[in-house]
Amino acid sequence: MIGSYTRLLDGLQETGLSSLYPDRFRISVGMATCGLATGAMGVFQRLKEELDRTGFDAVLSRTGCLGFCQREPVVDLYVPGGPRLTYVEMTPEKAAGFIDVLSRGGIPVEDLLCVHQSETLLGDTVREYGTKGMDQLSGVPLYTEVPFFSKQSKIALRNCGIIDPVSIEEYVARSGYRALHDVLLEKTPEELIREVKESGLRGRGGGGFPTGLKWEYTRRTEADERYIVCNADEGDPGAYMDRSVLEGDPHSVIEGMILGGFAMGASTGFVYVRTEYPLAIQRMEEAIAQAGKNGFLGDDIFGSGFSFDIEIRQGSGAFVCGEETSLMHSIEGVSPEPRNRPPFPSESGLWEKPTNINNVETWANIPAIIQKGSGWFSSIGTGKSKGTKVFSLVGTVRNTGLVEVPMGITLREIIFDIGGGIPEDREFKAVQTGGPSGGCIPASLLDLPVDYERLAEAGSIMGSGGMVVMDQSSCVVDIARYFLEFTNDESCGKCTSCRDGSELMLEILTRITRGNGKSEDIDFLEELGVAITDASQCGLGQTLANPVLSTIRYFREEYEAHIERAVCPAHACKALVTYRVDAGRCTGCTLCARNCPSGAVRGKLKEAHTIDQGNCTKCGLCFDVCNFNAIVVE
Repeated sequence: MIGSYTRLLDGLQETGLSSLYPDRFRISVGMATCGLATGAMGVFQRLKEELDRTGFDAVLSRTGCLGFCQREPVVDLYVPGGPRLTYVEMTPEKAAGFIDVLSRGGIPVEDLLCVHQSETLLGDTVREYGTKGMDQLSGVPLYTEVPFFSKQSKIALRNCGIIDPVSIEEYVARSGYRALHDVLLEKTPEELIREVKESGLRGRGGGGFPTGLKWEYTRRTEADERYIVCNADEGDPGAYMDRSVLEGDPHSVIEGMILGGFAMGASTGFVYVRTEYPLAIQRMEEAIAQAGKNGFLGDDIFGSGFSFDIEIRQGSGAFVCGEETSLMHSIEGVSPEPRNRPPFPSESGLWEKPTNINNVETWANIPAIIQKGSGWFSSIGTGKSKGTKVFSLVGTVRNTGLVEVPMGITLREIIFDIGGGIPEDREFKAVQTGGPSGGCIPASLLDLPVDYERLAEAGSIMGSGGMVVMDQSSCVVDIARYFLEFTNDESCGKCTSCRDGSELMLEILTRITRGNGKSEDIDFLEELGVAITDASQCGLGQTLANPVLSTIRYFREEYEAHIERAVCPAHACKALVTYRVDAGRCTGCTLCARNCPSGAVRGKLKEAHTIDQGNCTKCGLCFDVCNFNAIVVE
């Protein structure tokens, strides 16, 4: 019986390897949401049309997101007997030329980002590529030489951008479901939990609680049924780590959940995903169906006697549902409000049964830990923060996208080495980590190692992995107001401290950004923030003051400028700035007038222009487009 399951995996692996590395060219288009938003579907269709027209013999496939979202659409080309090549910023027009070069026996070089001479998996080289065509690629950097990738270590994202997301064969070809096979046939639940505990893995959803300990608590609670949940209710502005894993490698999450179900004695798992992620839902559904068809889900998996199934539940987008007790209420079909703890979900969760909740990234790490061992995973990172972390790097940074880096890497390395620094050589001001509940970290702390403890010491949090970079044109007071507006809107209203406290804090911040602040506002905001943190019931209320408290801590002088002088140093608060034309510098080129949406800029060609203050909306477009520094912001 055991041999039959081994042969099943071997057969899937053989099929997957022939699909990943065929004896002809393979063209893969990154078709996650980020790729599709920039035209990947049009690229895919044009490639298909050109292959049909020319009769060129190639395999056309889809993948998830490779992470370099700034350069989408991304296309990979596998050269049989040669390397794998990554192309960026592909268009339908370029796709036609791409196929034309291939059909004439050449290797396209336009928009070629890098060359992959080998394939790695979890740090190990699993395939050495050949040298065919390398003579045509002189001077093209290797994958490991591209700054965006050079400092990354991919564990959770190990398959994203490489495999077809809904090809179980390609997932198995990269060691998928081997960990599940070995555990179900060789380990006890207790041994599996011990392995996860010794790895040092902590929850990647924000709380950072030790995963293995959480599993152990759930396992120890006496009950006739237990549940596990994958929290994919990713609601932070600018964060899309979970979405990309579900879209690019759903089987890793499924395998992790099955392993978790076995460890904790659960027979049912739920994937709670927001309705706004239709592609993630679709690919999870397809992957679940494939896993069931091949016997990895359902009754008596691998003949082990263990049975497990996964259901998808869709959330309606309420941010508070990211909090575990609210999420469970939503699954149960009741109002998604937090509840008091204890009892904790590991004791009484879904339908009052022991329940374990981990986020997408946490589950995706589990098969890798079992495959490579707890010692391997715990050797990465810092003393209390092991492994890697996925961040969505966004904001005013040259290279935006998903990055997976070892815990302990510095903010400077992420923002400047991987992210490429600030566009147009502007000055870095701050980075906000942890989503709307995180804090703003200033330039003086750029060399701060990124782990749970150091971020907390700096007044921020790890959160699920959002990282928003700001330059000097960003006003920290207005940034704090923006995030307070978000959390105030998303508060469930159950706690007076969170409901009324956030509203009062937002009212004060709004008043300050309009030039109506009072001298006592700063101290009162600090006192109010501490009170809200101490009195709120769930994580949303306990962290919502972080953006305010951290910006006061590091940028107090900016608050004082708004209050004492009614000045916004960043020229970002519209109520505090005026745009005018410096007649001595204006050449009358009319560029500002042609771009002004309200018609406030007036003047004739080759004559100095003026701005009608009554019609000016202070959008800043005139300042952005002026080539002669003639627009003055006061």
